[in-house]
Amino acid sequence: MNKTVIVTDSTSDIPPSMAEVYGIEIVPLTLMFGEESYRDGIDITPEQFYERLPRSQQLPTTSQPSPVEYMNVYHKLLEQYPDSPILSFHISSGLSGTYQSALLAKSMLEEEGERITVFDSLSASYGFGLLVVHAARLAAEGKGPEEILESVEQLRRARKLYFLVDTLEYLQKGGRIGKASAVLGTLLNIKPILSIDQEGIIYAVEKVRGRKKAVARMIELFQADLQGIDKINVAVGHTAQPEAGEELMRELSQHFTLEEQVLTNVGPVVGSHVGNGTLAVFIWPA
Repeated sequence: MNKTVIVTDSTSDIPPSMAEVYGIEIVPLTLMFGEESYRDGIDITPEQFYERLPRSQQLPTTSQPSPVEYMNVYHKLLEQYPDSPILSFHISSGLSGTYQSALLAKSMLEEEGERITVFDSLSASYGFGLLVVHAARLAAEGKGPEEILESVEQLRRARKLYFLVDTLEYLQKGGRIGKASAVLGTLLNIKPILSIDQEGIIYAVEKVRGRKKAVARMIELFQADLQGIDKINVAVGHTAQPEAGEELMRELSQHFTLEEQVLTNVGPVVGSHVGNGTLAVFIWPA
């Protein structure tokens, strides 16, 4: 059996250089500003997106790849790697229809589709990007699909994540909170800390006044989650503000021993729901 081929979608927010090193096939979602549409990571960069977002009168919308788009990607890979299985990892089915599109594409390929396994990550951004990279590393070592998926599932359960949202504007625009709550929260300098539950749904963990206190509280939450574990791998996602990501990484290094360290962008699709200034931290066992 040849090396397992790894596929994901652009919401995994894997740094492009890392995706290239591990040969990860990334299928883009689509982002729309009014009538203008852009393929995530191809036609629009995070830097371009976050520069444009505050000037947009309406919240940009997003759409998942169609089953036909996935079918074309799978068909290409099945022909290119005729003896290889394919593992396809996607953003939580609780947040997007991307996983369902990929499943439908697999079924459309009939017998060929038997070589494809579609995995619902129950997460978003590098919260599942790190699972994809882990899978790609195992594939490079020659591990088969079953062994890779078992290891990925163990990692998914061990991984912890929190998003710190800088503004309530985009949560309000997206209908997650009311306008009155957003106005009051802005006046009080409220910084929500969000996470994703075991069903793959975003929820509010706490609301903290002031960014500095919110960062400190997020670190406290990680310390409680990790139950005395000191040595960790960590990724920090930022909204095209690498200096903010680096500052948070330094803050984390004062409380934990950091092994693998990844800085990445929270991409346009996730960013359209949380807005500029968001910071995301993903921690997994070293």
